[in-house]
Amino acid sequence: MSIFFLSGKRGASDAEPAVAKGPLIVRDPAARLIFAQTAEVRAYWEALRDGATLPARAQIDPRGIAGALDCAFIIERIAPGIARFRLAGMHLVELMGMEVRGMPLSAMFDPMGRAALATGLEQVFKGPSILDLRLAAERGLGKPSLHGRMLILPLRGDSGAADLALGCLATIGEIGRKPRRFHIATTTQEMLSDAPKARVPEPGFAEAVPGFAPAPVKRPHLRLVRFDD
Repeated sequence: MSIFFLSGKRGASDAEPAVAKGPLIVRDPAARLIFAQTAEVRAYWEALRDGATLPARAQIDPRGIAGALDCAFIIERIAPGIARFRLAGMHLVELMGMEVRGMPLSAMFDPMGRAALATGLEQVFKGPSILDLRLAAERGLGKPSLHGRMLILPLRGDSGAADLALGCLATIGEIGRKPRRFHIATTTQEMLSDAPKARVPEPGFAEAVPGFAPAPVKRPHLRLVRFDD
């Protein structure tokens, strides 16, 4: 099941439906790129997933997401609704104009976006669930039009709990001369508990295998006869 939310203030240029009807056709090459990058990270995560078992942090190999590595990141939960960067690609560094490792993920969002992000993040770790955000950056002097998509996928940490996540933030447009912050245009929360579960094989029509009984003990054919003198 996917849950859709609308969040943030949007103008006519930012408007988009929360749920698209019919097939999505992406004609802009830049738009195709951000869908390709997030799709690559999602496909890699799905390949590591074993049924209902989430991928572990130790399984993540950067070579598996080479085409989206600049946009990829790993975050860890440090409090309810709050996560900080453990690793981040160069694209996120360029967006913020500084190293982001150790910073909270919420630093990339405006105040209204932070509230929606906190709600979505807590569901990522507690659901667990997948969080898909459509973003629009604040505009102004030195801040041209910039839109993006952020995907957050839960991971198991060393303790076995879902306290880490693999993410991807891809954008369309120029970053500009100043650090960028985003507001959330739409939020999609995909609960993993609703994913199809592996089927348990049902008994077939073959006959049951008979058990093995111990072979009967046979008496010896020869007997010792004693003759007394």
